Amino acid sequence: MKLIDVTNNHSELVIEQLENTNANFIKVFSLGPTTVICSGSSMSKDVILLNESRAIKNSEINFVLKNILDTTIDNVEFIYAPNIVELSIPVED
Repeated sequence: MKLIDVTNNHSELVIEQLENTNANFIKVFSLGPTTVICSGSSMSKDVILLNESRAIKNSEINFVLKNILDTTIDNVEFIYAPNIVELSIPVED
């Protein structure tokens, strides 16, 4: 698997999120057919995996945990919905 930074292709999403949330940064990646949206604030790091044609695979979740969040499953909050998974970890002081 390979992450490709496609943030520049999603400038409207980035601007909207920065204006309407407490996020300090937004990055958008392509992980094959899955879009990965990363955001961070002073309170948490959040990642949304979105695939419009199929469910998110466990291998994609594990890849993001290791390569983007640099963590294990222990301190991660998961929210599952059809074709979407949100991962969130609190920021430690």
